[in-house]
Amino acid sequence: MQLLEILNLTVAYLDKHGVSPARLNAEQLLGHVLGLERMQLYLQFDRPISPAERDALRELLRRRAAGEPLQHITGYCHFHGLRLVCDKRALIPRPETELLVELALQKMTSEHGHLLDVGTGTGAIALALLHKKTGWQATATDISPDALALAAQNADALGLADRIRFHEGDLCWPAPPAPFALIAANLPYIPSAQIALLPPEVRHDPLLALDGGADGLQLIRRLLAPALAALQPGGFLFLEIHPPQAPQLRGELLAAGYGNITVHRDLAGRERIISAMRPA
Repeated sequence: MQLLEILNLTVAYLDKHGVSPARLNAEQLLGHVLGLERMQLYLQFDRPISPAERDALRELLRRRAAGEPLQHITGYCHFHGLRLVCDKRALIPRPETELLVELALQKMTSEHGHLLDVGTGTGAIALALLHKKTGWQATATDISPDALALAAQNADALGLADRIRFHEGDLCWPAPPAPFALIAANLPYIPSAQIALLPPEVRHDPLLALDGGADGLQLIRRLLAPALAALQPGGFLFLEIHPPQAPQLRGELLAAGYGNITVHRDLAGRERIISAMRPA
């Protein structure tokens, strides 16, 4: 059998099992088996596919149809132009979080600075910011040693390990006492009662990275005071949130002493990122 026939059969199989988008998933899985980038597949439609390659693809398709995330199967994901190692040790970075990175970059106007990424997971936010702002340094914290090991692996692979320090701990601590120009956090924000309702592939992420307590704001709420203390005057806090939480969190940020509070909508029009400044 040739590549084009296998690709079409793969698309049909994934579509039948409700995997969407079926063609994109098929391209990435077949490319992973063959060691080809997606676009290279379209230059080799007449390439024969060996029985061993078909068997390997069949196993990956079984896993994907069962709800295992594509990123866990291939072992990587793309985030803000970076290729990151991605597995069950941390939350899979998602496109919505790229909005947080874009907004944060708009506030990183100085040539040099120090940022803090709270609950770093794969390291996606901190590493994407450092990649764009070559004069900046970062500190990244996570309560999970497995997630920190994954983030450090990504920092090494991207050549950024000399500009980021990792600390195992709860929220901001332990972290250096020096104030930060920017703090970013994509903390768990799903209300506990909604976890069981999430799509099967989302539930492959660590529960620790999903469960935000009764109203989804348990960890975010705990972060507000220490983050304010850790920010330099005029520094910004960026948080990814569950859209219904925006009004409540805006009020809590104001009560905690933050100013210049802004809610930002994602491409689907949902209130997804909230930013706030420590008054000068």
